[in-house]
Amino acid sequence: AEARHYGINVVLGPGVNIKRNPLAGRNFEYFSEDPLLAGKMGAAEINGIQSRGVGVSLKHFALNNAENYRFMGDSVCDERAMREIYLKAFEIIVKEADPWVIMSAYNMINGHRASENHDLLEGILRDEWHFHGMVTSDWWTRGEHYKEIKAGNDVKMACGFPERVKKAMELGALDRSDLERCAKRVLDLILKID
Repeated sequence: AEARHYGINVVLGPGVNIKRNPLAGRNFEYFSEDPLLAGKMGAAEINGIQSRGVGVSLKHFALNNAENYRFMGDSVCDERAMREIYLKAFEIIVKEADPWVIMSAYNMINGHRASENHDLLEGILRDEWHFHGMVTSDWWTRGEHYKEIKAGNDVKMACGFPERVKKAMELGALDRSDLERCAKRVLDLILKID
């Protein structure tokens, strides 16, 4: 109700990453107790907010386990731990609450930027979990814009690099269909907003 009152269309939250340190910054705004509890509480909050015609941007996808040096961090993790601990809350929320937006993280995961990670954004999020919403980057992520588009990161916040995207298209590293796929998801979000 407060978001609608102030004309806010998408709330940037909740955060559901599992925090490794109880003193880490932003713990106050995260459901990070354990994957099941974080997933269930996050899904309940999202269902409540979105029932009022306001979207959410579930964050930070994924393995954003610290506040300091998030741009430079590399979360090294095997697939089993990733799926059982660090991705589980996101999976529960996607399946139970269908968030309108998911925000990708600054960090790298096993040497690859989360915002440029096709296996994460298209493979797991969209193909396995059937997420239909829009993915946005975190603000001024260090990911390369055209690689983010190719990976399924639909919007680069707070600004993109259109000249670099155009150059990537000229060089054949990006197709018009990649841009159209992202644009469709942005337009779908706009149509959902009350």
